[in-house]
Amino acid sequence: MNSKSISIESFNSDPISKIVIKNSIPALVAMMMVMVYNIADTFFLGLTHNDLQVTAVSFATPLFMIFMSLGTLFGVGGTSVISRALGEGKVDRAKKACSFCMWSCVAVGAFFMILLWIFLEDVTKMLGASGASLKLTEDYLRIVIGCGIFSMISNCFSSIVRTEGESMKAMTGTLIGNLLNLILDPIFILGFKWGVVGAAVATVIGNAVAAGYYIMYYLKGKSVLSISLKHFSMKDKILTGVLSVGISASIANLLSSVTSIFVNSQLSGYDGGDMLVAGYGVTAKIIMLVTLIGIGIGSGVQPFLGYCYGAKNKARFTAGFRFTFFFGIIFCLVISGLCFLFAGPIVKIFLTDFTAFGSGIHFTRILMTTGWLIGPFIICQNALQAMGAATPALLSTVIRQAVIFVPAVLIMKALIGVDGLIWAQPITDVLSLIIVLLMLRSKIRRIES
Repeated sequence: MNSKSISIESFNSDPISKIVIKNSIPALVAMMMVMVYNIADTFFLGLTHNDLQVTAVSFATPLFMIFMSLGTLFGVGGTSVISRALGEGKVDRAKKACSFCMWSCVAVGAFFMILLWIFLEDVTKMLGASGASLKLTEDYLRIVIGCGIFSMISNCFSSIVRTEGESMKAMTGTLIGNLLNLILDPIFILGFKWGVVGAAVATVIGNAVAAGYYIMYYLKGKSVLSISLKHFSMKDKILTGVLSVGISASIANLLSSVTSIFVNSQLSGYDGGDMLVAGYGVTAKIIMLVTLIGIGIGSGVQPFLGYCYGAKNKARFTAGFRFTFFFGIIFCLVISGLCFLFAGPIVKIFLTDFTAFGSGIHFTRILMTTGWLIGPFIICQNALQAMGAATPALLSTVIRQAVIFVPAVLIMKALIGVDGLIWAQPITDVLSLIIVLLMLRSKIRRIES
């Protein structure tokens, strides 16, 4: 047997439990590193005791997330197309899809880099920066925008490498980039006293090295896939296949950010609103832990489900999904329970103000009553994406964030005030999981019939 195909063949032969755990755990570790990475710049800049530098990174983060979302678009969409093609035995189509994702990251990343550099000052003002924070935000963005292509490639191929069952290699690339950023942050920010410039340089280097790791993996010929320009193609529904599934994942990230801004605006209208927003902000970081677990498990197993779907192995697909679903419930339930029990010590790490601290604990315990349902919801979405069911995957996100959550916030706020704002999330968790399960059940039944 070709050594390059051994990992893929394990999708046919290994026990379901082994496949799920083998592919999920590395993805989980990578997601945890992403969370640490997202906090690192803010933490080390906070040690400079210059609040303006922390503010500058806060303003810049949403813009940098554009590159992350674009990488997710090609990564999730490419994973869906490639894993199904491999399951169908269409290796050439898989190579073309892989190359398409690579060079799309380069082209789209370069376009946004140039565009943002040209209109940097205007964009910075649109983000809300002004006065003393304006120049600091510009300094940070001017450098960090330069790693846009690297960020997209890193985010994209941390998913695509898993399509061959190489979950450890996928994790390694993410770990290398994030660990390097964590090492360089204190050196550049505190040691060299570069402040936000140091944070930006560390980010660029970390992303560039991670992207380089994935590129070298393919250039060394260790993969059945290819990033060679000669394999680039948008034909045979590669373009539409990648974008239709990938866009649903990107919109999920976008809507999540928009709804967070919406909740913040609702909370800020109360007396002491700033401290309520601070408490909710920390709660959002804690709930992100459960969310990332769901993303890790779901993205880790998606290539396997896509492979089974492409190979028309319905029994193995169904068995794999069921095991992953209940594995996700148990994992998320344990983490949610721990966060509920130790909400006080966790919130205390971030907040000292009495009002903000109390709000953070209270909000965390409310959200953790159903926080463990977020993981299974994401796993169901990954199963839909693995099947190429772009429309149901997108609809499940829109229904969750716009159709259920926003009205729930307004109704519950009118009924019971601040607590109602927060209880809107548990209501959304329950209803959205029921809806996505019904969508998945309907899709599977249509396939069987």
